[in-house]
Amino acid sequence: MSKLTRSIHPAPVFPEKILQFGTGVLLRGLPDYLVQKANAAGRFGGSIVIVKSTDGQTDEFSDQDNLYTVAVRGVQQGQDVAETTIVSAVSRVLAAQSQWKEILMLARNPKLQIVISNTTEVGLNYVEESIFQQPPQSFPAKLTAFLYERFRSVGGSRAKGLVVIPTELVTDNGLKLREAVEKLSEYNELGKLFTKWLKFHVRFCNSLVDRIVTRPTEEAKQALQQEAGYEDELLTFTEPYHLWAIEGDDRVRQMLTFADASTPQIIIDEDINFYRERKLRVLNGSHTLTMPLGYLLGLETVADEMRHPFMSRFIESLMLNEIVPTVPDYGIPGMDKAAVAQFARDVLDRFRNPHLDHLLLNISLQETAKMQARNVATIQRYFETFNAVPKLTALGFAAYLLFMKAVREEKGQFFGEINVAGGGVLTYPIRDDKAGYFYGDWKTVKKGTPATVDAFVKSVLSDKTLWQVDLTTLPGFTDAVAENLNAMLSSGVEKTLENALS
Repeated sequence: MSKLTRSIHPAPVFPEKILQFGTGVLLRGLPDYLVQKANAAGRFGGSIVIVKSTDGQTDEFSDQDNLYTVAVRGVQQGQDVAETTIVSAVSRVLAAQSQWKEILMLARNPKLQIVISNTTEVGLNYVEESIFQQPPQSFPAKLTAFLYERFRSVGGSRAKGLVVIPTELVTDNGLKLREAVEKLSEYNELGKLFTKWLKFHVRFCNSLVDRIVTRPTEEAKQALQQEAGYEDELLTFTEPYHLWAIEGDDRVRQMLTFADASTPQIIIDEDINFYRERKLRVLNGSHTLTMPLGYLLGLETVADEMRHPFMSRFIESLMLNEIVPTVPDYGIPGMDKAAVAQFARDVLDRFRNPHLDHLLLNISLQETAKMQARNVATIQRYFETFNAVPKLTALGFAAYLLFMKAVREEKGQFFGEINVAGGGVLTYPIRDDKAGYFYGDWKTVKKGTPATVDAFVKSVLSDKTLWQVDLTTLPGFTDAVAENLNAMLSSGVEKTLENALS
């Protein structure tokens, strides 16, 4: 079978308009995919230069003439979706370690308009260093060096300003990146004129990306390559749903010509908090509240949860009846309760996607911090709205406490255990900074003594260092969590879940 190259898939060459820091699957399956679609529709007419910082190897791209395939598989509004797109929008992939001078030369390109990044969450952090290294170490320093070279080559021209769109999963990612660049400018003494150009002519946009993008399993990869008729080492696998919300004004809209009325998946608005809050509460919050329950039932993936008769009902009811009503309503079409409810239905479709192996244990990383960030405000808002206990949320919270019950510690790593079908025991890692805290607190719980469970729950819920609030002040919530936890310890997880849904 032939490798995917331009000899078997000829593609037009467009001017280089985008510089992208990062080669990961999220960028390939969302921004780059959307640029490809816009080029195919005759809207953008630009290509992407990618900077690879992690190592000096770019062969996986060059061997395929910078082409790769995005395979979309899943369910959308009840309909099966299967689409395959060859992305030819990438013109070059440059290694920062060996081609830094070539990257800086790109700063002089008058057609360049946009910078996109997806490094890591910590990749936006400020690191005090010289930007004149070859190359600088941190991403903000690399970007500062690139912008300074741009400034020097264009003489501070307003017309040659850029739009910078980080896509890292950090709140206010654009503002955080701008702050790091400004600090680096000051530390490196780049001058008042550069600072002025940076302030007025380089627009840093907060953005939110929402799409599950993965590398396919080897089995899925082989099947997709047989279907396509070529080999693709960069084959990217993704769900149908996708959203890219960008905080910007008319100038940003004019620059991002790959977004228009025909691409509702790209939202450019001066305030994207609605989309961030909706995703955080509905998608991320439901993951955090349902993962422990599903895993304690012996399930492995989100799709497994949606096939389970009790878990599927639990997830749907929790999402639609306890989370959706608490998401702030802007009161305008597209940013109202109807939009939140539609998003929830889309999320349920995404959870049902049989093509994605979304492992529950991966979702469990730093569960305590996620519970605080994603669900505490939802619980408070539910009480404010209904003056009642969110019963399924209380059950999910109790399951989280049980999931955090470590049975042993080995070299600073904590492990929990669950009983599985056939009488076996499954050991799992508790990858949470608060695992030691719970390991100690669980020792106060005596088997067959509900009062010690009640005291444990009250102690945890009242701890402001965990939740930033005292959750025991919410009438009835402590009792509901303790009752569910006692039931799971005495009657089992599945029976407790079944009773909660009856």
